[in-house]
Amino acid sequence: MSTKGLNARITAYKKAFASGEIQETYQKLVSIVQNLRTEFSKKYKGEFSVANILHGYIDFTYFYLQNDYLKKNKLKIAIVFNHQHASFELWLLGQTKDIQIRYWEKLKGTKWVTSEIMPEYSIFEVPLISTPDFDNTNKLSESIHDQFEVLTEEILNMLESCK
Repeated sequence: MSTKGLNARITAYKKAFASGEIQETYQKLVSIVQNLRTEFSKKYKGEFSVANILHGYIDFTYFYLQNDYLKKNKLKIAIVFNHQHASFELWLLGQTKDIQIRYWEKLKGTKWVTSEIMPEYSIFEVPLISTPDFDNTNKLSESIHDQFEVLTEEILNMLESCK
């Protein structure tokens, strides 16, 4: 992170936005996530409730899903687009920071939970699609669905075994 004052960074900020490419790319990426959310809502209707799209600052765009088990345990599974890495991730979230800390402690040493440091916004974060092909959104969507199904089953089994 820069130690320059905000005024000193404004020129670079304006330059980055001047072509309109950042805005257009951002809008297209968010549109991909919105389409995914719609697909998930239809495909998993009755199995998962799907929340609306949420935006971090300019860093994350995501939506989360809950089934009865997750809801009862105050947990959520999020499909996250990480703008900095231009990749998709699957995060296990707690309803509150205290719940996240409790589950992080409980799950330490399991497949995705390191004992060194807890992620800032989640219990754990798993790569979903590290190098997405944004020009083939049908294949991208199919890959995300496939990975979601495999990982969600693993996560739910892990949560059940760590009660």
